[in-house]
Amino acid sequence: MEIVYFSDDLNIKLGVGPDMADITADVSKAVERSGIEDGITVCNVIGSTGSITTIEYEPGAIEDLKRTINRLADPAETYQHELAWHDGNGHSHVQAALLGPSISLPVRRRRLLLGTWQQIVIINHDNRPRNRNVVISIVGRARA
Repeated sequence: MEIVYFSDDLNIKLGVGPDMADITADVSKAVERSGIEDGITVCNVIGSTGSITTIEYEPGAIEDLKRTINRLADPAETYQHELAWHDGNGHSHVQAALLGPSISLPVRRRRLLLGTWQQIVIINHDNRPRNRNVVISIVGRARA
């Protein structure tokens, strides 16, 4: 077996934040295309008002997460960022920073190793719709 690096990009259209999309199937397809048997997948959203996490992607859990995100960094609060830039999205930067821009997931037998109810979710926190670019990087052992 040899060590291989594979990269792919996703472009996901999202509405006003917090808006979310399940990208598990897209990331799984990238893992399959990579030919990597065992390794690690890193997904990174480009931009300071987007984040990635995992959750059971069902309506109740999604609404709970959105509500909690807005409680952690309330859009109605005053943020120093907004006082400087007057763009109304100070909360978006704080929300994204709290959740983080990337996630690392194991690959075993050419498949993502996820729990039964665990999906990969990209989140737009911005106060306007955004096209979010996700970079998928996979490193590991592949059959020669």
